[in-house]
Formats: sequence, C-alpha cells, structure tokens
Amino acid sequence: MPSISVVIPALDDAEMLERCLADLAAQLRPADEIIVVDNGSTDGTAAVALAGGARVLRQPVRGIFPASATGYDAATGDIIARLDADSRPPVDWLLHIEAEFVDAPAIGVLTGPGVFYDGNTFVAGLGQLLYIGGYFWSMEIWLGHPPIFGSNFAMRRAVWRDVRDRVHSGLREVHDDLDLAIHLDPGVVVRYDERLLVGISARPFSTWRGFGRRIRWAFGTLRMHLPEETPWRRRAARRRWQEEHTEDAPGAMA
Repeated sequence: MPSISVVIPALDDAEMLERCLADLAAQLRPADEIIVVDNGSTDGTAAVALAGGARVLRQPVRGIFPASATGYDAATGDIIARLDADSRPPVDWLLHIEAEFVDAPAIGVLTGPGVFYDGNTFVAGLGQLLYIGGYFWSMEIWLGHPPIFGSNFAMRRAVWRDVRDRVHSGLREVHDDLDLAIHLDPGVVVRYDERLLVGISARPFSTWRGFGRRIRWAFGTLRMHLPEETPWRRRAARRRWQEEHTEDAPGAMA
C-alpha cells in the first residue's frame, strides 16, 4: 500500500489546528507522516503541532503557497494529502484517498469539495454557492479537467516533483491550488470525487473584503498565465498528448 504524508500550512491557527490534528489522529487509516508548516505564527501553533505528533517546519515567507510548497518538498510519502489548519476531515478521509489511488493507478491528483461548518448562514451559503460551486464549475471549463481544491486534495509525490519548478510557489497573492492545476502536465489525471468531503471554516468569507481577496487572487492567477494557458490551447495540448502516448502510465491520462 502507498504511504501518505499530510501537509498542513498554518499561521496563528493553534486552536483550529488542534482540532484538525485530533481528527487526523482518529483516522481509520492513519497518516504515515503529518507535516505542519508554521508560516510565522506568534501563537502556540508550533507547540500544538508537536503535541499532535506532527513534524514542524518553518517557512518565514508569508503565503499559502510558500508554506504548502515547503511541506510538499519535505514530504516522504508516495501520496501527499493536503488540508488547511481549520479543515475537519471525516474519519475515513485518508482511507478514501488510499482506496482511490490504489484502485485507479492512472489518477495523479484526487480532490473533493468542502462544506462550511461555521459562520453566518447567509455568508456560508453564498461562499458555498458562488465560491466553491462556482470555482469547480468555471475552472473545469477553463482547465479542461477538474480544478484542485487546496483544502481537500491529494497528489502523487511524483506529480509534485514534476511540477514544482514550474509553479509560482514563491508568490503570496496567488491562488495556489489553481496555479498548481494550471501547471500540471497535460497527461496528469485529476479526479474530482464529491464523496471526498471535508469540513471547512467560513472565516475567509466572513467579510466582503475576504471574499473579494480570494476572487482577486483567482482572476490574477489566470491573467498571469495568458495567453499561453487559454482553454483552447490547453485542450489542444491534451489532444497532442493523447496522440503521442499510446500506453497508460501511473498518473497519466488514459
């Protein structure tokens, strides 16, 4: 069976991280390694991570992508799973991930949605409909395959090794999961599974400013890849890949 590393970028999230690590400790299929990347916290984030059995790395460059990339680079598992500090994975989350990668060797990246567990009902509903629902719908049209949802996904370590030098992991105001999805090789299979659910916090959408910031990051990430990564050019690249590869390989498009 493949080994699994879980990477969690964190910044001043001690309380929610403690709950996330407790959820990971209760997994039916335990993680082989948990890496918490402290992104410059001033609270007890690092201490909570250590107490929860995680390996703690420090990344002083602020930003989700600098922190998460540090964790991906350090991960030793065959599969790298990703959560946020405020994510709440159900007990079968890692079991589900392992089963899908074992049953379908062609999968390179597996992702699923999030469901808000807190916050104002109206704001959470708006975020669920417009941000999460809109993200998966619109970005699949743009990319030609399902997008990656950073709070709930897993990838083969070989996929990260291949793409790490192409992504903009040193930038703060970049939509990290979208940037990662854009730079995947045309042959990498990204599977979206609506059953792979995690609870997520509505904190990012508690204000219009926070909501707008994430929308701005998404559009900014798309703009920085134009004109090379237009939908029609991406589809042409995938067609060329299919024509050039007649044999299936792990993480490659069937």
